[in-house]
Amino acid sequence: MKFSSRHTERHRTDRIGWLRAAVLGANDGIVSTASLVVGVAAANSGEGSVLVAGVAGLVAGAMSMAAGEYVSVHSQADTEKADLSRERAELELDPVAEHRELAAIYVARGLEADLANQVAEQLMAHDALGAHARDELGISDALSARPVQAALASAASFAVGAVLPLAVTALAPAQALIPWVSGTSLVFLALLGAVSARIGGAGVVAGAWRVTFWGALAMAITAAVGALFGAVV
Repeated sequence: MKFSSRHTERHRTDRIGWLRAAVLGANDGIVSTASLVVGVAAANSGEGSVLVAGVAGLVAGAMSMAAGEYVSVHSQADTEKADLSRERAELELDPVAEHRELAAIYVARGLEADLANQVAEQLMAHDALGAHARDELGISDALSARPVQAALASAASFAVGAVLPLAVTALAPAQALIPWVSGTSLVFLALLGAVSARIGGAGVVAGAWRVTFWGALAMAITAAVGALFGAVV
């Protein structure tokens, strides 16, 4: 059979790397900055102090997200490289055993033994390391670690998320700062959860509810702590 054309599809797994980092960053940006603003405001601080604290939280949070994502994803990348290096050495040392190992994987997935051997033979002739990386180690282009991409996505999305409650802080009346920041931040979180769930193919309502609930809890606890320390001072 001759294939004259190639059918291409777009899958949501292609978005996993940047989507996870972007959603995590934006969520943290909204929640941490809004919670910081609400906590400082609950301690009866002046409007200027609240705004300065929020800006400091934005800068520190963005840098922390970038560093944390880079280190964490780079650790994953290092593990993948180590596994691939070991697999490459095993292929050079004993390709027959590696062929049997790959064929056994296909048998476990439902292929008959003869067909599994043929598939393993052809795939190894085409790209032995790629076949073992994908089917034995679970490493693929869509899911492979990209430290720089994750760090930039997290830092940028954190900053974007943090700007939202900061803008409300700058524009809201001082006497109603806490309800304004809390209310609008919950709306921002609900929208973020809905959009990220829609992009990822999950339930929109469940996605919005998850981030809104935890955001509300974080702001409530921070406000309580701020009010407590404000009362003590």
